[in-house]
Amino acid sequence: NDTHPALAIPELLRILLDIEKLPYEKAWDLVVKRCAYTNHTVLPEALERWPCSMLENCLPRHMQLIYHINFLHLKEVEKRWPGDFDRMRRMSLIEEEGDKRVNMANLCVVGTHAVNGVAAIHSDILKATVFRDFYEMWPEKFQNKTNGITPRRWLLLCNPALSDLISDKIGEEWTVHLEQLQQLKRWAKDPAFQRSVMKVKQENKLRLAGLIERDTGVKINPASMFDVQV
Repeated sequence: NDTHPALAIPELLRILLDIEKLPYEKAWDLVVKRCAYTNHTVLPEALERWPCSMLENCLPRHMQLIYHINFLHLKEVEKRWPGDFDRMRRMSLIEEEGDKRVNMANLCVVGTHAVNGVAAIHSDILKATVFRDFYEMWPEKFQNKTNGITPRRWLLLCNPALSDLISDKIGEEWTVHLEQLQQLKRWAKDPAFQRSVMKVKQENKLRLAGLIERDTGVKINPASMFDVQV
């Protein structure tokens, strides 16, 4: 998710090389096959650049691996576009202007098997602008994963009791024609329907409380409100 956890790439490589003693080519292949990169925005906070001096001081082995990844990566770029030094500069993991910095977004693209945006237009922007050079090199890496929910997953399957209540009122076609949920407005102020909805909610809360107690041993109040950051 964005560039915040980008060090997972050299960290996994370090584990495979230094602890598991795999050869570099095998280790790098495993890293790429097991890492994927989701970009949520083209704003600077999602395209971090970390000072090389900081990484060299705090994580010297990781920085050493990043330099090596970049060396091999730029060899491939040079092979593909001989003499195109401006392209090599843009695609490098290391930015040389001013204080040297690691371009963490470039590291994420190079060290993963898939890169995606979170909307079709956003993914197109990534391919056309931010990661254009990388898209030209690895078009097969770039995908789109649209953020959002599907009613069939998050209502029909995850909340069957509420789905059954809805179907009792308006039939079952709403599962493929979601706009039909508007028909529920006619029962919005119906006390009997309101009680039925609240009954479903209460039963779901009790089920969740039971699940939490069974899996963790922690008893919770079913009326609790959870503030969750995922």
